[in-house]
Order: sequence, then structure tokens, then C-alpha cells
Amino acid sequence: MSDMAPTLADVCVVACAEAFRGDGEIMVSPFGTVPMVGARLARATFEPDLLLSDGEACFVAGLLPIATPGAARPVVEGWIPYRTVFDMLWWGRRHVMMGATQVDKYGNQNISCLGDWSQPKVQLVGVRGAPGNTVNHPTSYWIPNHSPRTFVERVDMVSGVGYDRAAAAGEAATRYHQIRVVISDKGVFDFATEDRSMRLRSIHPGVSVDDVVSATGFSLTIPSDVPTSRLPTPEELVFINESIDPTGARFAEIPSRQSVG
Repeated sequence: MSDMAPTLADVCVVACAEAFRGDGEIMVSPFGTVPMVGARLARATFEPDLLLSDGEACFVAGLLPIATPGAARPVVEGWIPYRTVFDMLWWGRRHVMMGATQVDKYGNQNISCLGDWSQPKVQLVGVRGAPGNTVNHPTSYWIPNHSPRTFVERVDMVSGVGYDRAAAAGEAATRYHQIRVVISDKGVFDFATEDRSMRLRSIHPGVSVDDVVSATGFSLTIPSDVPTSRLPTPEELVFINESIDPTGARFAEIPSRQSVG
């Protein structure tokens, strides 16, 4: 344990885990390796009631190693076929952490296309379930490459609904709408402002406020005192390195293995 030193990837894992703090017994859907490690860390430590799937059709129990050939089969807790996911979605008993090719200051997300939607320059995956996710249950975003190309003044197409568009759509869109946090390789962001625009909640170790500002394509709300994102505890480092991600799959998203602690 004493030889383990936290990396930026570990800080991002903990930030993702913290996004699920207080959720209790709901379905968690993390997209991406770092969010997946974070969700499993949260359940192994401070949120034991979270429901996690095996990526196919079952809720499973116990510590779940990722990208580990030959790992023991998990204990099945329940059946969650694809059609049943929609029941959880409409009911609001779900927290999804999606990616974003673009995100703007009000939390509108784009994973559909780049350029004019009628004749895009780049076709992406499409809106997928983003509209339903964002108006029915908590949604967070994980963006491993923070730059002005991803944090943009205006997204090219709205896939996930942000606070301004939800407000314009009325009560049907705002009743359950919640963009909880945006996590990047530079910091953690929320929307705890009067106009529900993006605020810098914390900066990761080794990152300055100026670094964040220069990498963001719109004006952020920046508190007078910006804290540093917390480091993983020794116990959390053991869970991450020995039980959840022993092969280091998280470093494919955040490559640096240099210590930040």
C-alpha cells in the first residue's frame, strides 16, 4: 500500500466516484473506463447500494475487475434486459455518466455530428438516449480531453439537454432534469450558479485556474477560492490498483502515470 502513489487518472476516478455520492439504490450507467472504475469504487466504499450491470443483461454484486481476462464470474443480483433499462430511465431511478464530443456553458451536450446538422462535416454516434436521459434522471459527463474544441460556446447539435433549453421547454423538461457534474482531465464543473451556467468546482492537482480558462471556449464562473480535487485515500488506491483495475485500463484515457500526490 505504501508504494502506491496517486496519478491524475486516479484523481479522475475519485471525481467520478464522488459524482455518485448520495445516490443510494439506483442504477448507475457509466460510459468510459474511468467512469466505470469510479462507479465500482463508489460502490466498494461509500455507496454500497448502487446497482451496476455486467454490461449485458444482469445486475451483479461484489468487486468487479475490468479488462481482466480469467476473472471470476460475478454474482448475479438481478435481470436487466435492454427493454427494462427504459423502465428505469422513465422512472428516474438511474444516474448516467456519458461522454461528450462538445459541451457548452449550460450543459448542452453533442455526440451526434460536427458542423451544420443538415450537412455535417463529421457524423458521430447520433443522439442515442441523451434526450431521454437528461430530462428524466441525473446525468453527468466525463471528458478526458479538455480543450476549446470540446468546451464550446455553442454545441453544433443538441443531443443531451442543458439547463437553458430545459427551461425553455417548460416543466415537462425541468421537473427531473439535472446535469450534476462535468468531469475532465483538468477539473470538476457544476452548474451551481444563478443562471445555471457552468462553474469551476475544483481543479485537479498540477492544474491551474489559468490552464482551465485557456482550455475552455466560453466564460466560466470561477469562485474566489477554487479547491483542489481530492486525492484517493490509501484504501481507495488499493481498491483501484488491486481489485477494480489491476491491468491499468484507465491509463488508456489518462495516459500519464506520474504521481500527483
